[in-house]
Amino acid sequence: MTSRHRAADLTKVRTVPLRSRPNLVGIKDFAKAVEKGSSFGAFMDSFCAIEHRVDAASNLRNLVASIGKAKRKRKPIVWGLGPHLIKYGLSPLIIHLMKKGYVSAIAMNGACAIHDAEIALIGETSEEMAGEIETGRFGMAAETGEFINAAARTAYEQGLGFGESLGGKLRAAKAPFRKHSLLASAYDFGLPATVHVAIGTDIIHMHPTMDGAAT
Repeated sequence: MTSRHRAADLTKVRTVPLRSRPNLVGIKDFAKAVEKGSSFGAFMDSFCAIEHRVDAASNLRNLVASIGKAKRKRKPIVWGLGPHLIKYGLSPLIIHLMKKGYVSAIAMNGACAIHDAEIALIGETSEEMAGEIETGRFGMAAETGEFINAAARTAYEQGLGFGESLGGKLRAAKAPFRKHSLLASAYDFGLPATVHVAIGTDIIHMHPTMDGAAT
């Protein structure tokens, strides 16, 4: 039995020499193993440099170069931060950069401020959502709402920025883990810290202490 369909004529397929084809990846772009005792610069140089995909290594190198250039030219270095920077444990690195003069100001959203304040207060943050939403317990930690909403009211009454007020309040309260807080550290170093809140999007907006006018 033969097929009802005509077979493809592969004699018309055209190929090209491998070396004549433009290639996106070469061995010059490969990562390199670094030896024990190598410098951090050597470690950075060891990253692969394949830029036709989302290349975290090149992004990091470019970021480092841009920050270094800004500092040399005495330009402001403003860090825009979200909650995952804290949830992945990177706060100490930003605080270290504050000490070294690589941070001119920080700007964060409300969720970032919440995680930062909780870290300062108890040294822990980030609650589990699974199984908690339906119980009504998620986002209802009393101290979190009371402390941060009070800072918002203070900012409103005294004409302060929310970030400045919260950082100062953490310091005044002698929050036991404030050395790990971005806002408290910015306050200590005299750096501007702003919190950009979207009304109704943060867990503390469900609390009775929330004041929409102040927030």
